[in-house]
Amino acid sequence: MAANERNPDEIPSATLNAFTRVQRIALAAVFLLSLAAPDVSLAAAPCEATETVVPAEQPAPADTGDAATASAQPVDPTTAIVVTGAQRRSSADPLETVNEKSYAAVQAADRLVVAPISLAYEKTVPSPLRDGIHNVLYNLREPVVIANFLLQHRIGKAGRSLARLAINSTIGVGGLFDFAKRKPFKIPFRRNGFANTLGFYGIKPGPYMYLPIVGSTTLRDLVGTVADRMFLSLAVGPPFTRPAYRIPVIVLGTMDDRLVNDVQIKQMREQANAYVATRNAYLTIRAEEIAALHHPD
Repeated sequence: MAANERNPDEIPSATLNAFTRVQRIALAAVFLLSLAAPDVSLAAAPCEATETVVPAEQPAPADTGDAATASAQPVDPTTAIVVTGAQRRSSADPLETVNEKSYAAVQAADRLVVAPISLAYEKTVPSPLRDGIHNVLYNLREPVVIANFLLQHRIGKAGRSLARLAINSTIGVGGLFDFAKRKPFKIPFRRNGFANTLGFYGIKPGPYMYLPIVGSTTLRDLVGTVADRMFLSLAVGPPFTRPAYRIPVIVLGTMDDRLVNDVQIKQMREQANAYVATRNAYLTIRAEEIAALHHPD
């Protein structure tokens, strides 16, 4: 499939969390930047009470519960209104000063390391091969998706994801080809994970964090992300525990997600306060995703 024909259901919140999978590359880059140019990479965003931007449909969430924004409509990161700096702070972000520094460091790492490598990957690797790598990476996520749909009592979606895994792992040659989304099957990839399951059972998100390894997250989502990453290693063991598997998956996944999110990254950076816009959009959409889990299939 063409690189610009991704299923919109694949990455609902990842499109706004632009660096969800900037993994060890970004972490290494942030470390080097902190040694070589700390005044640039670790500089905090200014906190003056001047004009700043938040998503137009939703102001900064008032608390750390999902219910605060569960009924909001999806946020368009390119549409914004101007508010005063006094409205900028959010009780969901008690670590804002630290988070802003981390955000600035990740942006510097992306501009200097991750983006150039990803663009070189796009130019040098043929599109059919990149699409095949993308499909394999998403096929490897299906076991986590299936397990969490079962934990959320969504048997129908678990069954469809299981069928998708079986189809793509067999006639799709280990996930290289996404036959499941085509006729006659028409089974799209659906995202899910342990962070959603924690939210499904009423665990509140906790404080917002922006971390060099995972980007936008909350305490609940961070725990869920770690569980997602460990699932295959613990459930299956080798080869998923071996560096020969883990390192290529991390590197290729980083470049793939960076290319998928390139437009959204640029749009968020055009905001008057990209950090605030990123935070508010992430919290709003995560609340909507958790609320949607209680709807029937």
